[in-house]
Amino acid sequence: MPKMKTKRSAAKRFKKTGSGKLKRNKAYKSHILTKKSPKRKRNLRKSTITDKTNEKNMKKIMPYL
Repeated sequence: MPKMKTKRSAAKRFKKTGSGKLKRNKAYKSHILTKKSPKRKRNLRKSTITDKTNEKNMKKIMPYL
Protein backbone atom coordinates (compact mmCIF):
# COMPACT_ATOMS: atom_id res chain seq x y z
CA MET A 1 0.00 0.00 0.00
CA PRO A 2 1.52 3.37 -0.98
CA LYS A 3 1.74 6.26 1.39
CA MET A 4 -1.26 8.58 1.53
CA LYS A 5 -0.75 12.13 0.32
CA THR A 6 -1.44 15.10 2.55
CA LYS A 7 -3.48 17.95 1.09
CA ARG A 8 -0.86 20.71 1.35
CA SER A 9 -3.40 23.53 1.36
CA ALA A 10 -4.96 22.10 4.53
CA ALA A 11 -1.60 21.35 6.15
CA LYS A 12 -0.65 25.04 5.82
CA ARG A 13 -3.88 26.18 7.47
CA PHE A 14 -4.23 23.79 10.42
CA LYS A 15 -1.98 22.82 13.33
CA LYS A 16 -2.57 19.99 15.77
CA THR A 17 -2.74 20.86 19.47
CA GLY A 18 -1.36 18.70 22.27
CA SER A 19 -4.76 17.13 22.91
CA GLY A 20 -5.20 16.26 19.23
CA LYS A 21 -7.62 19.02 18.27
CA LEU A 22 -7.06 21.18 15.18
CA LYS A 23 -6.21 24.85 15.55
CA ARG A 24 -7.02 27.34 12.78
CA ASN A 25 -6.93 31.06 12.10
CA LYS A 26 -10.15 33.02 11.68
CA ALA A 27 -11.41 34.27 8.31
CA TYR A 28 -12.41 37.81 7.22
CA LYS A 29 -9.16 39.51 8.28
CA SER A 30 -7.54 40.10 4.88
CA HIS A 31 -9.33 43.07 3.27
CA ILE A 32 -12.24 45.55 3.65
CA LEU A 33 -11.04 46.30 7.16
CA THR A 34 -12.23 49.93 7.31
CA LYS A 35 -15.83 49.05 8.15
CA LYS A 36 -14.85 46.52 10.83
CA SER A 37 -14.50 47.75 14.38
CA PRO A 38 -11.14 47.58 16.20
CA LYS A 39 -12.60 45.07 18.65
CA ARG A 40 -13.74 42.80 15.82
CA LYS A 41 -10.36 42.99 14.06
CA ARG A 42 -8.54 42.28 17.33
CA ASN A 43 -10.67 39.18 17.94
CA LEU A 44 -10.05 37.96 14.38
CA ARG A 45 -6.31 37.85 15.15
CA LYS A 46 -6.78 35.06 17.69
CA SER A 47 -6.73 31.45 16.58
CA THR A 48 -9.54 29.07 17.40
CA ILE A 49 -10.31 25.34 17.49
CA THR A 50 -11.86 23.70 14.43
CA ASP A 51 -15.52 22.77 14.82
CA LYS A 52 -16.35 19.13 15.60
CA THR A 53 -18.39 18.81 12.40
CA ASN A 54 -15.33 19.57 10.23
CA GLU A 55 -12.66 17.86 12.31
CA LYS A 56 -13.23 14.36 10.89
CA ASN A 57 -12.85 15.57 7.29
CA MET A 58 -9.76 17.64 8.10
CA LYS A 59 -8.02 14.69 9.76
CA LYS A 60 -8.85 12.51 6.75
CA ILE A 61 -7.13 14.84 4.28
CA MET A 62 -4.14 15.26 6.61
CA PRO A 63 -3.30 11.67 7.63
CA TYR A 64 0.15 12.41 9.08
CA LEU A 65 -0.50 15.68 10.89
